[in-house]
Amino acid sequence: MTILARHLIIRGRVQGVFYRSWSVATAQRLGLTGWVCNRLNGDVEALIQGDAGAVADFLALAVQGPPAARVDSVEVENAEPGDLRTFDQRSTA
Repeated sequence: MTILARHLIIRGRVQGVFYRSWSVATAQRLGLTGWVCNRLNGDVEALIQGDAGAVADFLALAVQGPPAARVDSVEVENAEPGDLRTFDQRSTA
């Protein structure tokens, strides 16, 4: 099994619409580890890590997000896999 990690910046109307909670539930359902947080500039930032197929599934879902969100863009960068055991919602950074 190939473990991948991706760093995401999600832009649009993504704060105040449960994007972080949706991310946690979606990542846990897919068996991913990592974290998600709001940014002071209104973006949402996330680090997702797991099986290549699950990462691809999350990325495909992230462009839509929860029903109340309006995602304008998702910036994706490769990241180094780390020793992450859960998927957490973090405080605003």
